[in-house]
Amino acid sequence: MTETIAESRPHLSTAGASALYIGALLGPSLLLLPGLAARAAGPASLLVWLALLVLSGLIAAVFCALGTRLGSTGGIAGYTAAGLGERAGRAAAWCFLAGVVAGAPVVCLIGGSYAAAALGAGESTAIRAALVLLGLVLAVRLLGVRTGAGLQLALVSVLVALVLFAVLGSAPHSRAANWTPFLPHGWAGVASAAPPLMFAFVGWEAAASLTTRLRDPRRQLRRVVLIAFVVTSLLCLGLAAATVAVLGPGAGGAVPLADLLSSAIGDSGRILAAGAALVLTLAATNTYLTGAAELLEALLPPTPAPGRRGSYAVLATTALTGGPLIALVGSGVLTTSQLVAVPTALFLSVYVACTAAAARILTGLPRLAALICCPAVLALTLGTGWPVLAVAAVALAAAFTGRRTTAPGRKEVPLPTPELDTH
Repeated sequence: MTETIAESRPHLSTAGASALYIGALLGPSLLLLPGLAARAAGPASLLVWLALLVLSGLIAAVFCALGTRLGSTGGIAGYTAAGLGERAGRAAAWCFLAGVVAGAPVVCLIGGSYAAAALGAGESTAIRAALVLLGLVLAVRLLGVRTGAGLQLALVSVLVALVLFAVLGSAPHSRAANWTPFLPHGWAGVASAAPPLMFAFVGWEAAASLTTRLRDPRRQLRRVVLIAFVVTSLLCLGLAAATVAVLGPGAGGAVPLADLLSSAIGDSGRILAAGAALVLTLAATNTYLTGAAELLEALLPPTPAPGRRGSYAVLATTALTGGPLIALVGSGVLTTSQLVAVPTALFLSVYVACTAAAARILTGLPRLAALICCPAVLALTLGTGWPVLAVAAVALAAAFTGRRTTAPGRKEVPLPTPELDTH
């Protein structure tokens, strides 16, 4: 019998799998979201981080249980279909795909903002830099360049080191007065900060990809998820607390990591942050689009020679939507927060589907976790506002058109997890 690619590759150790999982959870969004949360809720944004970390832990437990029970078959689409049926599975897959495409301009805007901060320039420069980054990403993807596991781990290590250095290095500049008033915008500000922050917790679906690389998934996956949860929680809380304690009234900026590094080591900190942000932007967006192309190829009707139709379609869609969306932010029609809400709503809708399916097929404590997560994630999805309409449109179009998530007689293709490319 011919070995599959996953089976022919060496097994991952628990430490190696944990590193990859952390890479699936940490990304360029961590460079932006602490500032958005502080702008919306002030010091009380830390309460939002704590609450969402609890929810994130429950979601992690659900995906860990799904991974150990169902393995990697079908990924998110397979998990949803197992509990809610084939139409729901197809809708989840297309929502995830749409979230990837909608997330590309967000990530490019993050990189552009850090580049502008390093130059001491304004928003117009950030917009131009974002458009250039989007063009570079599309060109790199058109050439078929992949982001390997080694590079992913290196980039994640750089991000972790930068966050730790920024938090610890800026600590002497923290002020107790920056924590007052604790609720500058009331509880309404706290509620408005929650939905965008969930963009930082997308990645738990990586459990599906890991099950093919672990020697003993049932035993190792629990440890991997626990390690990833602890590490990412500490980094998120540390960065969120430092953003408020050190930056104070300036905590609502678009480049909180650059501001913290500037407090720690001066103006060179902005250049350091910009370099890291640009590399992370290019690598993360390329990996996202690579996964999206593979997903689209799996969703399209099979042909004798599919070629790169999925890649071309994803690139064309990203170019046609990403450029105008960035331009709308530059013109003031959209804010960065509103743009972040679009992929956030799409990804959260996938989590709603998966947790709803998990509530039907799991038992015991994982089922209880799913029962808690599903309405909570649904509330956060609705809290994103108008982007829910995009979710409804994508889900309805996917559920009632197209083919099955897995065509009869065709091997099931796991839903690619963009930030967890182990090639």
